[in-house]
Amino acid sequence: MIDFGFDKIALIGAVALIVIGPEKLPRVARTMGALFGKAQRYVAEVKAEVNRSIELEELRNMKTHFEDAAREVQRTVRTEVEQAGAAIQDEWRSATAGIGARAGAADAAAIDPLPPMYRHPKKNWRLKRGATPQWYKQRTGVRTKAQSGAARVARHRPPGIRSGR
Repeated sequence: MIDFGFDKIALIGAVALIVIGPEKLPRVARTMGALFGKAQRYVAEVKAEVNRSIELEELRNMKTHFEDAAREVQRTVRTEVEQAGAAIQDEWRSATAGIGARAGAADAAAIDPLPPMYRHPKKNWRLKRGATPQWYKQRTGVRTKAQSGAARVARHRPPGIRSGR
């Protein structure tokens, strides 16, 4: 980079004053300042873009690294589960082999029954709603009695207004 000291800047200013003249020097200085500012902004944008691309590349590398590690963990877990399942099946077969030989076909079905199917508890929301205290319902604005639309309008109508006309 070019090293500008105070003496060099003063020399450039003096030459510019002589060459350009005192009338045009402020306008030229503003133009040069604007151009210099644009150049600095452009350089800053380029640096930011380079930094973003470097960070993006690092993030991509980290992503691939984590994906590979996750695949490796998934593969090892899958093999361990398969090995454990095979060991359990072998133990189950060896344990039930002696029972099956001694018992009949009806007894073997009684030893290995199917698990019961899942049943929804069938919770009744009306029952829950009825268990809520009355004071809480009044405070939160829960309607406890059915009311027609006309009755609701009449209830909230100011006392001075007559209905029906």
